[in-house]
Amino acid sequence: MRMIIFTVMLLGALLRLGPATAEDGFPAAEWQRVSPAESGWSEAGLAEARSFSDQLRSSAVVIVEHGKVVAEWGDTTKPMELASIRKSLLSALIGIAVSDHRVKLDSTLGELGIDDHPPGLSEIEKGATVRELLEARSGVYHAALYETPDMAKMRPPRGSHPPGTFWYYNNWDFNALGTIYEHATGTGIFEALDQKLAKPIGMQDYRPRDGSYISGEASIHPAYAIRMSARDLARFALLYLHKGDWAGRQIVPQEWVEESTRSYSTATFGFGYGYLWWIGFMGGAMAPTVTLPEGSFLAQGAGGQFALVVPALDLIVVHRVDRDTPYTEPSMRSMGRLFWLILKAGGYDPGPDASLRAATGERPAGETLAATFKGMTISFGAKLRNGPFTMRFEPDGRMTYPHWDASLGPEAGTWTVANDKLCLLVSDARRRCYFPVLNGDRIELFDQLGVMQIAGVALPQ
Repeated sequence: MRMIIFTVMLLGALLRLGPATAEDGFPAAEWQRVSPAESGWSEAGLAEARSFSDQLRSSAVVIVEHGKVVAEWGDTTKPMELASIRKSLLSALIGIAVSDHRVKLDSTLGELGIDDHPPGLSEIEKGATVRELLEARSGVYHAALYETPDMAKMRPPRGSHPPGTFWYYNNWDFNALGTIYEHATGTGIFEALDQKLAKPIGMQDYRPRDGSYISGEASIHPAYAIRMSARDLARFALLYLHKGDWAGRQIVPQEWVEESTRSYSTATFGFGYGYLWWIGFMGGAMAPTVTLPEGSFLAQGAGGQFALVVPALDLIVVHRVDRDTPYTEPSMRSMGRLFWLILKAGGYDPGPDASLRAATGERPAGETLAATFKGMTISFGAKLRNGPFTMRFEPDGRMTYPHWDASLGPEAGTWTVANDKLCLLVSDARRRCYFPVLNGDRIELFDQLGVMQIAGVALPQ
C-alpha cells in the first residue's frame, strides 16, 4: 500500500514538473496567442494603443493575460539592450543564492572584503549591508560605471548619508552586488542567468553571450550589461507574476519575490522601490498618468525598457526600444499614457483620461496666451520628493524652474509663445513646447502627443 501511495505521489510530482501549458497559465516552447475578441479585449482600443506606441517609436510590445499573448507588435525576438532591467534579473539570482545560503543579506561590505579604487571605502561605508545595496540605500557614493550623466550629477557627496538612511538610485550599489554574487557563487552572472532562470522558464532567445561586462577607470566593479528579447523578458515578468513559480516548480523563492516587490523607499517621481524593483507607477506625482491596481510592480531601464507586472489582473506588459538604432526615450508620462490605453483596451478602469483630447477648460492662443502667463507662478509636483515646486514666468521672458538639486536653487531659462504653444528653454536643454489648458486656477500643460506633462495651480500674484 505504501508503495502505491509513493508511486502516485512520484507521478504527481513528475507531472507537475512536465512541460508548461497555456492552460496552466504558462507558455510552452512557444507562446500561445489568442485573439483580442476571444479574450474580451477591445480591438479598437488595442489599435489606439499600438498607434500611440508607434508615435513613441517603440520597437516591441508584448501583452500577456492569463499566460497567453493577447497582442504584440514589433520585433519581439531580437535581443535588445535591457539597460537597468538587468538589476531586477540580478535580484532574482541573489534571491536564489540567499535561499541556497550562499549570500547573507545582513553581511557587510567590510565582512565581504568589498572595496574600490582610491579613495576607497571608509569604515562607515564598509558597514553597508547587502540588503541596503539591494534597496539602493547603501550610503556609498563612490564613482560607478554605466551610469547616466544625470545619475552622476545627482550623486550625493561621499559620507553625506550613513548606510540605510537615504535612497539614491546608485549604480555603485548595483554593480557591487554583481561582484558580491559572483564571489559568493563562483559563477558568472550571464551563465547563472542561463542556468538558473532562462533555461528553467524556457527563454527562447537568451544565450550567455548576450551579456557583457563594462569596465573602466571609475570603479573596480564592472557593470553587467544584458541583451534580451521582448518575448523572453515577458517570461521573466510572468515568473514574478506567479511569485517565482513556473508550472509547479519554484524557480525563485516565493518569499524573495514578495520581499523584492515590497516598497522600502519613496523613490523618484513617487515610485516605491524594493529589492531592485520599482513599485507602482508615479502616483500622479507631476501629472495624472495611470491608476494601477494595488500590488503592481515593474522592472525599468533607460531608453524605454519596461516590464510591467499587474498581479490583480493576471497581466504583464513588456515595452522595448532598440537602442542599437537612433531613438528618442519616451517620457515616464508617455509610458503612463501607453499603459493607460492598454489597460482601457482590456476593460480595466485605469483612471481619468489625462489627454489633451479629454481636457476641459480654456485654451488661450497667440497674444492672449502670452498675456495669461506673464508674471504667473505655477505650483506643481506636491507628491514629488522635496515638492511642491514652482515655475515662474517673468514678464520679460525669463523663467525659473526647479533644479535637480534643490540646494542649488532654481534653474533659469526663458519662455515664449510660438504657434499657440507655450515654449520653455531651461539651461542648455532643448526647447519644449506645450499646449496649455486653463480651468480656473488649475493649469495643465500637454506635449505634442497630447500627454499631460505638468498639472499645477496658478498662485496668487
